[in-house]
Amino acid sequence: MDFEQVKAAAQGYEGAMTAFLRELIAIPGESSGEEGHVRRIEKEMKAVGFDQVEIDPMGNILGTMGTGEKLIAFDGHIDTVGVGNRGNWTFDPYEGFESDTEIGGRGASDQLGGIVSAVYSAKVMKDLGLLSDQYRVLVTGTVQEEDCDGLCWQYIMNEDHVKPAFVVITEPTDGNIYRGQRGRMEIRVEVKGISCHGSAPERGKNAIYMMADILQEIRMLNERLHFDPFLGKGTVTVSEIFYSSPSRCAVADGCAVSLDRRLTDGETYQQALDEVRVLPSCQKYGAEVTMYKYDRPSWTGLSYPTDCYFPTWVLPREHPATQAMVESYCGMFGEPKVDKWTFSTNGVSIMGRYGVPCIGFGPGKEAQAHAPNERTWKEDLVKCCAVYAAMPTLYCAR
Repeated sequence: MDFEQVKAAAQGYEGAMTAFLRELIAIPGESSGEEGHVRRIEKEMKAVGFDQVEIDPMGNILGTMGTGEKLIAFDGHIDTVGVGNRGNWTFDPYEGFESDTEIGGRGASDQLGGIVSAVYSAKVMKDLGLLSDQYRVLVTGTVQEEDCDGLCWQYIMNEDHVKPAFVVITEPTDGNIYRGQRGRMEIRVEVKGISCHGSAPERGKNAIYMMADILQEIRMLNERLHFDPFLGKGTVTVSEIFYSSPSRCAVADGCAVSLDRRLTDGETYQQALDEVRVLPSCQKYGAEVTMYKYDRPSWTGLSYPTDCYFPTWVLPREHPATQAMVESYCGMFGEPKVDKWTFSTNGVSIMGRYGVPCIGFGPGKEAQAHAPNERTWKEDLVKCCAVYAAMPTLYCAR
């Protein structure tokens, strides 16, 4: 492997990658509204010479380069969150900005930069003759990750019948290599009371008061959840609250909350549900504890319902995909830090559900995700492009 040649080839596409990313940022593409991103990626894939470019019925775009035996995939979700409070932005989130070193705009780090580096890494592989009869490359631009991470890959695995040897997750990694993440699930807790006139609250049963007792126990539950030496501690927090009441002059007859539950290694979704169900106040008030389901249609109109459960995954440090990524990085940029994500990725399905190995390396920083004034760095686009381009050959040689 001529690492200097790979670095130089990636550097040569900095301008093309910058222009591509800025055009993607300029197209709004929140979950279930990604068609504009898909069409722009399709155009770029065809322009750089992908052998096959397909859009599946869910709306994911899949570009393939090469004809070798092993399928090696690079995944980037192409939906973004909204802009939030526009007043928190110092520049237009879709017009974005560009300096000598940075590119700004919604999706710059999370995670349109990842798909840009992946597309151009395939171009570098082709330019340098790195593609061989041992492997072919799949670059996926996947939809609805921000709404329901991994749903896209449930569809790709089950319906498109695609199963790679391993997948590089191109979410932002702060310049590090990530080999795992905590899982998560979305839990609903609901209690029912009895309404009455607010002037005589003792005649009813106030569901909000019931929930108040439950919430204190959930707060305490968070403190005693399982700790894993690599991924850290499991967590639970309240993310939403709802109520029902006949009027503002009545006792509330219903109250529900949503819980964001992060699952560390060794925890299961059933365990997480049971931990809430056995809380004393949940028992006392007959709380109903359930897992949410997701069934929102994609931009093509296809609905693919699933439980809101997103499994934990960890790739061993000694796995060939980890080692190949480290070797590729070392050959060009020195010794990397190998760590894990704080947030969740499509790896929850790829490896968490289906056992296909995942390794993470992507342009940008985690802290930029979902934040106002989001940005990424041009040198990250180049670095990721180069590391991606060298990695498959190193993997196949192991």
